[in-house]
Amino acid sequence: MYFPPFGGMGQPLGSFEQSFHVYPVSFIDKAHLENGDKVIMPPSALDRLASLHIDYPMLFEVHNTAANRTSHCGVLEFIAEEGYVYMPYWMMQNLLLQEGDIVRFRNATLPKGTYVKLQPHTKDFLDISNPKAVLEMTLRSFSCLTKGESIMVAYNNKKYFIDVVDARPAAAISIIETDCEVDFAPPLDYVEPERIPAAPRAPAAAAAASGGASASEVGGKKGPGQDGKADATPQPEEPTFTPFVGTGRRLDGRPAASPSSPATSAAAAAPSRASAGGGASREGATGAGGGSASGAGTAGGGRKEGRLVFGSSDGAPRAGPRAPRKKEEPKKEEPQKPSFQAFSGKGYSLR
Repeated sequence: MYFPPFGGMGQPLGSFEQSFHVYPVSFIDKAHLENGDKVIMPPSALDRLASLHIDYPMLFEVHNTAANRTSHCGVLEFIAEEGYVYMPYWMMQNLLLQEGDIVRFRNATLPKGTYVKLQPHTKDFLDISNPKAVLEMTLRSFSCLTKGESIMVAYNNKKYFIDVVDARPAAAISIIETDCEVDFAPPLDYVEPERIPAAPRAPAAAAAASGGASASEVGGKKGPGQDGKADATPQPEEPTFTPFVGTGRRLDGRPAASPSSPATSAAAAAPSRASAGGGASREGATGAGGGSASGAGTAGGGRKEGRLVFGSSDGAPRAGPRAPRKKEEPKKEEPQKPSFQAFSGKGYSLR
């Protein structure tokens, strides 16, 4: 049955409104149109739209009067039979339409969208390697989106349904040549993982720990490593960098004197410092002892107080005059050995 377009008193001037029988696009071998929201209309609709000077792109409000469902779509071609229209099957499911049902079309002018929020039906859509790129490619085949409807995204021989949760600045927006912000809501079958609370500490273990701590405090006993003293195990010394430890060679051929290495000299200097310190300590001890002895002698011999005397000279034999030192005889100079002279050979001429 063909429903002629409303005209005259039934239809306001400058608007298009007409009813058609609806069928899926697979009936005319155009299954690729399932990846979008564009329909196929009859040529008479194009004549009517051209006479009304409808703005491009042509967008329509699709209304199912029986189920009170409304959606929006675009048009791709005007090649359908008169009185019929072909649309994607997922749109028919949104409008609760069956094959051959009557649907009403009316031209619409939609604002360009600035924001849309989408919610996948299943978590499988998030398993796609790049869901953003797949969604961008799919939305290129769409002309408009309506809040509350579900769109279909086909990828890798699988269909994913996504709900339009929100749209701005209106409930129905145009997404042709517009910069639209896209937000995602968690999938419908998404379940947040349960947080496992930390296991509470056993009261017996806590009491044992507190009892052990109090017993150790009362007894005053400390375990190994708690007395504040480290074990007296010698630690190996770290190797240090010692400069200029190589051997030298002379150009005249004589053997070079082996200088003492800095490590050897430092090791030799350590005992000398120890002996000097020991001598000083012994000297201090001797001085202290002598001081005490002299103090006693001073008290007995009537010497002045405040004078420190190391040793007593009463009855001590004095050393005699020192023997004169022997003069050292000069060493005989040994004849010098012939030294090595560089470049001392003979020269020859080529003449």
